[in-house]
Amino acid sequence: MSKEQRGLGRGLSALLGETKVEVDSLRKPVGYVNKTVAAPKEKPSSSDIMRVPVSAIEPNPFQPRETFDPTALEELAASIKALGLIQPITVRKKENGTYQIISGERRFRASKMAGLSMLPAYIIDTDDQGMLEMAIVENIQRVDLDPIEMAMSYQRLIDDCKLTQEQMSERIGKSRAAVANTLRLLKLPAKVQHDLKVGLLSVGHAKVILGIDVPKIQEDLCDICIKNRLSVRQLEDIIRRMSRSTEEEADFRLSPVTIPDEYRKVADHIGKYFAHTISMKRTLSGKGTMTIHFKNDEEVQRFLEALDNSQI
Repeated sequence: MSKEQRGLGRGLSALLGETKVEVDSLRKPVGYVNKTVAAPKEKPSSSDIMRVPVSAIEPNPFQPRETFDPTALEELAASIKALGLIQPITVRKKENGTYQIISGERRFRASKMAGLSMLPAYIIDTDDQGMLEMAIVENIQRVDLDPIEMAMSYQRLIDDCKLTQEQMSERIGKSRAAVANTLRLLKLPAKVQHDLKVGLLSVGHAKVILGIDVPKIQEDLCDICIKNRLSVRQLEDIIRRMSRSTEEEADFRLSPVTIPDEYRKVADHIGKYFAHTISMKRTLSGKGTMTIHFKNDEEVQRFLEALDNSQI
């Protein structure tokens, strides 16, 4: 008699039994039974979780995030409706009795969509600058900001919170070089920033494009990347070829040199086989080009025959 298969071979029922109870039916909304904000006698500690009326909560005026994905909000709202708000938001109390969000605006919006009337919240005492700094740092660390939003958040920490790049790197736990590279994205033309923001262009591509100083060329390179789905390496190759061509053109333009007579003899000799003039350029270093223009295939064929017959 063969032995009955055991363990994972029988599936999860072998481990959990044959129960038919739906797991979701066991899940209940989270209930915070801590203090409710209703004129508490003592100032609440920031470690306390208070239940704050949704109607008393204001959005964060320093919110660095510009957009919230509607689909993701609806999904979060559905989860909150079923299970409650798992992670409390963080707020500060204003003099008029309302509460401003420091972090958790996405959770706040989804909770309103889910129809919650009270939200669990940590209450922190801070001024405008402290609130701004906490809000920006919290978003940088916890929210999937797009690259341009991230760069703008960095810039706000520098401008509004008067932080140096070194201080900011310490606040957000990133190297100073990473901070500087992100800030450079704000130097891109608006068109390129838009494509980076919506995901048409990667940060890697953007960093390569920043190697070019001309905005129009930066925009053209951005279009080429998107249209041809170039990799970062392919884009680097294009810019390398562009730079080499530009250097040669500048070399010819800035260092015009008279073509030696022996060079002209070469052009005159070869030119016998072609109707058009042969052009030559040369720099002080001796580098140059010789361009042959031909009228038809017969001219090229006549030249090749002369080469074969050692007449050149």
